[in-house]
Amino acid sequence: MSAAHLPYVGRFAPSPSGPLHAGSLAAAMASYLDARLHGGVWLLRIEDIDETRTVPDAIAAIRQALSALGMHWDHAVATQSERKQLYQAACERLGALVYPCACTRKEIIDSVTRIGLPRAADGAAIYPGTCRNGVADGKIGRTLRIRVPDADDPQRLIHFDDRWFGPLTQDLASETGDFVLKRADGFWAYQLAVVVDDAAQGVTDVVRGADLIDSTARQIYLQRLLGVPTPAYLHVPLLAGDDGEKLSKQNGAPALDLSRPLRELSACARFLGLESGIAANTDSVDAFWPQAIAAWERRLHDLPQTKSQAKK
Repeated sequence: MSAAHLPYVGRFAPSPSGPLHAGSLAAAMASYLDARLHGGVWLLRIEDIDETRTVPDAIAAIRQALSALGMHWDHAVATQSERKQLYQAACERLGALVYPCACTRKEIIDSVTRIGLPRAADGAAIYPGTCRNGVADGKIGRTLRIRVPDADDPQRLIHFDDRWFGPLTQDLASETGDFVLKRADGFWAYQLAVVVDDAAQGVTDVVRGADLIDSTARQIYLQRLLGVPTPAYLHVPLLAGDDGEKLSKQNGAPALDLSRPLRELSACARFLGLESGIAANTDSVDAFWPQAIAAWERRLHDLPQTKSQAKK
């Protein structure tokens, strides 16, 4: 099922673990430009499902930053911590595919190392299926996992066309394994929450950072099981710091300088390849956005897979 035929609905979904930085602005700008280019709706959703990482006043700071940058969302702001009953209902709909797992992270790593199993692209240990057939005697389920198709099942292969990176495929059996829907600390996992939220909000197009491209196949798998539309996906490259690592709150990326919003917007536009479309004498945030929208349209047409599709 696809959401491609529906009116465009996009979203920006930051976690309130700190102020917005240049890396998060790149994802926000790309999603905002894509929604405005297509005459669509742009939603703001606060992904605070992991309440242990929520920083006081961060939500207000995010809203203030977006407003200062001229990025105005449509409709009320959604907050994941207020939607837990939706995640519970979705988990129940998945039925027998969901099972309790008693394994700790250390036990999983030890098992993977002992058996000599391959690891995921990001180096994470792929769950070896220890509790697939039941929790061992004397142990108690800590998390809830969902069973992915077996290695001989063609449905394990998830194909999707990323609007930036082109056709991609992930083998759930060998590249992710059965993944967590509810964590040991009682919080719902990102993979389930984002699928439920996108479906509930009618999101048709997901534009986000490339660090989440590895999550896409798992989310498409859940969408298929739940019978909800699969959005179109576009993952923008990650903005890296001087050390080559992606900018993030965890590695101390500095907050945006909201006293100079146009400078922040212009720097982000350069990173996204829009600089040639922004006049050098642009002197206000209001004047920036119409130029950036037009430049975004040209940028999309210049992507390699867009040119390839045009030749067909």
